Amino acid sequence: MWAAEKQRVLGIVPNFYVIYDRNPEPLTAKLKFELALKTAVDPVTIFGVALVAGLDQAGNTPDYQQGAKGYGQRFGTVAANGSADILIGGAILPTLLHQDPRYFYKGTGTTKSRILYALTRPFVCKGDNGTWQPNYSSMGGDLAAAALENAYYPQSNRGAGLVFGHFALGTAERAVSGLAQEFLLRKLTPNAKDVN
Repeated sequence: MWAAEKQRVLGIVPNFYVIYDRNPEPLTAKLKFELALKTAVDPVTIFGVALVAGLDQAGNTPDYQQGAKGYGQRFGTVAANGSADILIGGAILPTLLHQDPRYFYKGTGTTKSRILYALTRPFVCKGDNGTWQPNYSSMGGDLAAAALENAYYPQSNRGAGLVFGHFALGTAERAVSGLAQEFLLRKLTPNAKDVN
């Protein structure tokens, strides 16, 4: 396996989809699927699913009943959403489109250039050939995961507006994550390989 599979923020939270090395090894199709699976089944990911399901339960969203059955339904939808996004946007589309699903840490330049870089990563990625290109994989993964919600969300929580709203939210989360990667998480990931 490779070094990024050991990267954890504060030694706990998976930080597998970030590359700090300036000359990383490209991901094969097999590695893209292994990385997606490792992320999806990581105990911290599952704990995060349980936490978000609890918050959804407290907020009574989506429109499931309360109690254990409602929590179970919310847990299932959060797990399905995350798994679909990870699998489609992190393995299937990157393999088909020959794109690298990882965030390439910039770490240098002005604050403004690093902010701009981080905010544009949901829309720009490296191809397997090393060139920058539109991030169809990430956007497609967010859109596909949001669209799949229509198959298992309650009728009152379905529709195009909700799909595009969740797509926009997923894209915004990636931009915020990029900012966190550039300015905070590198410092909190002690076992990350240094930038060359």
